[in-house]
Amino acid sequence: MARYDMSEVEWRYIQPALPTKVRGKPRVDDRRVINGIFYVLRSGCAWRDLPHRYGAYTTVYNRFNRWAKAGVWDRIMDAAIAANDGDVVMIDGTSVRVHHSGATLKKTTQIDVWVVQEAD
Repeated sequence: MARYDMSEVEWRYIQPALPTKVRGKPRVDDRRVINGIFYVLRSGCAWRDLPHRYGAYTTVYNRFNRWAKAGVWDRIMDAAIAANDGDVVMIDGTSVRVHHSGATLKKTTQIDVWVVQEAD
């Protein structure tokens, strides 16, 4: 298993949230594609630089976009929350801001954290 690949336990929680309809030719292995998506998102590399073991970068990129538009990632997150009994805290890296002053190069950082509360 590569550094960013899912474990068997993670895959068991994610798999039921994935679409099952197949249009046209059969889909490339979902687990391999998701591992490729996670590789890009975690490493920060460009889609084009995705290692070959994850398949064609265009397939991985297209699946990521299609699933985002179809709400598949929301279902995957719901499955992750359910697997942890609603006890999940996530930090969105896009909300972390670092400001460098030209004169002092002083850093200021703001981190926004959202906590998902369990329903009563």
